[in-house]
Amino acid sequence: MEDEALGFEHMGLDPRLLQAITELGWSRPTLIQEKAIPLALEGKDLLARARTGSGKTAAYAVPLLQHLLHRKETGPVVEQAVRGLVLVPTKELARQAQTMIRQLAAYCARDVRVVDVSAAEDSAAQKALLMEKPDVVVGTPSRVHSHLQQGGLHLRDSLELLVMDEADLLFSFGFEEELKSLLCHLPRIYQAFLMSATFNEDVQALKELVLHNPVTLKLQESQLPGPERLQQFQVLCEAEEDKFLLLYALLKLTLLRGKSLLFVNTVERGYRLRLFLEQFSIPACVLNGELPLRSRCHIISQFNQGFYDCIIATDGAIRRERAPRGERAADPEAGVARGIDFHNVAAVLNFDLPPSPEAYVHRAGRTARAGNPGTTLTFVLPAERPQLARIVEALGGESAEPILQNYQFRMEEIEGFRYRCRDAMRSVTKQAIREARLKEIKEELLHSEKLKTYFEDNPRDLQLLRHDQPLHPAVVKPHLSHVPDYLIPPTLRGIARPHGKRKRKRPVPSQKGSKTHRPKNPLRTFKYTGKKSSAAKPS
Repeated sequence: MEDEALGFEHMGLDPRLLQAITELGWSRPTLIQEKAIPLALEGKDLLARARTGSGKTAAYAVPLLQHLLHRKETGPVVEQAVRGLVLVPTKELARQAQTMIRQLAAYCARDVRVVDVSAAEDSAAQKALLMEKPDVVVGTPSRVHSHLQQGGLHLRDSLELLVMDEADLLFSFGFEEELKSLLCHLPRIYQAFLMSATFNEDVQALKELVLHNPVTLKLQESQLPGPERLQQFQVLCEAEEDKFLLLYALLKLTLLRGKSLLFVNTVERGYRLRLFLEQFSIPACVLNGELPLRSRCHIISQFNQGFYDCIIATDGAIRRERAPRGERAADPEAGVARGIDFHNVAAVLNFDLPPSPEAYVHRAGRTARAGNPGTTLTFVLPAERPQLARIVEALGGESAEPILQNYQFRMEEIEGFRYRCRDAMRSVTKQAIREARLKEIKEELLHSEKLKTYFEDNPRDLQLLRHDQPLHPAVVKPHLSHVPDYLIPPTLRGIARPHGKRKRKRPVPSQKGSKTHRPKNPLRTFKYTGKKSSAAKPS
């Protein structure tokens, strides 16, 4: 069929959009872009599901910009007004959506203006920008609703196109009341797109609220990149202690090269793992729903700039019950893996087994992006094998090839490190974990701009906070940070580089258009020669 190879140049797009697409290096559209853009250009409402990293943002941004440009060139002359609205569940996603739209509008920036109103602290500046009536507004439902109530944003007589990105999270993050109220400020007729990685009851509810006879795109494509880009392994561990031992060997001997994400299922597990790694002077930071949005953005930004090599992230199952009005992400374990753009992640480690196939997809989707290769390692205990089988079955479909290859790491090769791991694990007590969490919360309170005025008016509360019970973090034993040569298995001495013996390089900003240098990942070429069996061998 001729339309199977439909390219951007055959979609009737404005030459300025085609020029920007060429500048971005997109030789041909992804599957979701190929199917969604022509339907959107016909004026149809869309309900589209496509995997993480498949190009959903461009799938709605291109027709949005084409509609605006075509209207300004061929339609009647009307006053400037907001004609496009993009709703997303998080500030991080809003920033990414605005960046993508601006990149696509690079050669028509004078004709299309985009404003992001997701940051609450920039409210005054946003009001000034909204007075200029930008063509497109991007933001979270709460911030858009706030501007509508304050009279700084008017949509009833002008909105022509509504986009809801990551639609399955909008209700789960507690935006139900704002969304319903916000829809009352919209005109009766407008074109709408709902984009999501999964379909659930929340998406169905939104579909009934905003779509009119939509075309549903439920693309029959793999939910993750193929094996040529993403290698997926399962690591069978006989006991919980083996998971900590294997992770220690991978990180301390730098068998994992490049940046990595470690996923656990609860906040408590995240701090336990961080304190464990601190025993060996392995730097890592924790990213979870307990941290304020500003802190999460700062952590992600520094990780993307290369200041951190390892992030421990929580991503528990998102609650399906509705969050009370005014509460965001009612489940403190929820949502870290969804929608956030981590740059150049070489490996994703599921230290804890994902609770569902969807959770696995969203975790694994953090790597093997933008044409770069990636690796996932999923640690599995014997009792978790039935759950893993359900995940593999859901991902595999009718494929004859196994989705997750067995990764057989010979634990006896690193048995000499076991006593060190036990020593470190004994130091990470429940009290140490609790105090580590309290310490981080106190640091956030002390540096909170919102509480600065309160503490100025109530200095005694500040003193009580500063001089509360002294913290006793896990005791770090200096000898654990050093790895004696005699402990390194002979089969690993050729490639192992014990953490701490190498100089840490400052991150070098990449030049525009240049490809980021990605160090080789030994997990992809872990082979040995000689009489001994390989320490790790994909089977």
